[in-house]
Amino acid sequence: MATEPVLTATTEAPLSVQHSSTEDGAASAEDTEGEVIGRSVTVDRPRSELYGFCRDFAHLSRFMAGVRRVEVLDSQHARWVVGDADELAVWDTEVVETRADALIAWRTVSGTELLHRAQLEFRDAAGGRGTVVTATISYEQTGGRVGEMLARLFHRDPRTRAYQDLRRFKQLMETGEVATAAPPNAAPRA
Repeated sequence: MATEPVLTATTEAPLSVQHSSTEDGAASAEDTEGEVIGRSVTVDRPRSELYGFCRDFAHLSRFMAGVRRVEVLDSQHARWVVGDADELAVWDTEVVETRADALIAWRTVSGTELLHRAQLEFRDAAGGRGTVVTATISYEQTGGRVGEMLARLFHRDPRTRAYQDLRRFKQLMETGEVATAAPPNAAPRA
């Protein structure tokens, strides 16, 4: 399997390469426990289509588990609503870098409890097999309600959660839907 970059936070955007992981989501020996999660997946769609879909942050809740909605406030800012019906956390982010069809990077704005940076990278896959999408998330778990919610959201294994989100993104972009074991919300048959 090809090795994909895992990126780590610096004080400035974008995040910088330091560790590696495999495309199937398995952590390499170089991965360390901590606050930076990076995973990649190959999607059989053109870069421009994937970039355009993700640049509209409102779409992210369609494949990211635990994200109820992302409200686009303007071209550079969004409000994230995360959690379940009983407990919600809200924070605002700002886009810190974009490169058309190649990169979207964002971070939480000052004044929020959560310190969060993330980026999505898009590059052509070898042999014209679509696009390699690398998602990198760096966060500092704070104490209090937001920190506790993040721990539950990531189920103590944020690398697995990030990989699962990317797999759902792949399904959504290649088939138009995300496969689920949950029963459909259909009316009972008469």
